Amino acid sequence: MAGLEEQAQIKVFYNTGILNIDTRDSDFLQNVIASANKFSLPVEILSAKEVNERWQGFDLHDNLIGCFESTSGVLLSEEAIMAYRELTLKNDAILYSDTKVEKIDVKDSIVEVSFNDKKISADNMLITAGKGTNKILSLLSLELPLTPIRKTFSWFNSNENIYNSTVFPAWSYDDGNQTYYGFPSIDNAGIKIGRHDGDIPVDAANPLEAFGSYPIYKHDVLNFTQKHFSHLGIHKLGRVCTYTNSPDGDIIIDRLPSNNNIFVACGFSGHRFEFGSVIGEILSQLMLDGFSALDISAFSLSRFK
Repeated sequence: MAGLEEQAQIKVFYNTGILNIDTRDSDFLQNVIASANKFSLPVEILSAKEVNERWQGFDLHDNLIGCFESTSGVLLSEEAIMAYRELTLKNDAILYSDTKVEKIDVKDSIVEVSFNDKKISADNMLITAGKGTNKILSLLSLELPLTPIRKTFSWFNSNENIYNSTVFPAWSYDDGNQTYYGFPSIDNAGIKIGRHDGDIPVDAANPLEAFGSYPIYKHDVLNFTQKHFSHLGIHKLGRVCTYTNSPDGDIIIDRLPSNNNIFVACGFSGHRFEFGSVIGEILSQLMLDGFSALDISAFSLSRFK
């Protein structure tokens, strides 16, 4: 991220560290520890008591432990997208914003896309349209096993001396029954908390129902904060967003079986943004070279056959 910030002259990353919270024998934390060991990443294992003493905003129970990744932190999504956009334009890319794809034709080895009385032709095409992926694929009479899910997240009033990004980490929580994540207060916005698991499937074509339409989700986050945080204020604001889930919760990156020069990247299941840089590298290699230097076999469509 330092390279992106330097090139674009925009701050996109806060090095808050990330505290992964779970029970001692959880698969989730064991995977975190194994990955840290494999790639020589600094990770500190802390008891609940040690967590609560270091960050007084937590109130973890004794059955929990934390894995603290000191070099990790929070990415500012809008700023990062703005930075990539500006760098893309500087490298002579042409962006067509708010444009509806009307037709896709595959003629021999050429893909032709029609929209707004325009046509663009290329050797290869990439479809990475989030919850709109199947709408685009319908132009090719194709459909992938994708499920858009309505998600909720909230901000809480918080004591800046305790929860500000300069003193409090980003975090994740998974006890096998529920999965939450959160960010410290940045620019006095309050601490942000979202639930990663659960929620309801939605129709990608319809607007999302506003936060509060289902009171159970606000009740759940309030209950969670009361159990695991010591100094949070009142619920400040709630919002909704969409995950587009694959059947196994893993990414899909592959060629379309019926069209060798059309690639698809989708089903990120709530994990696309933090992997954006490396996914961009992979996709550029696929488009330019026809293959990636990284092993992406685990993301193949063939796993759903």
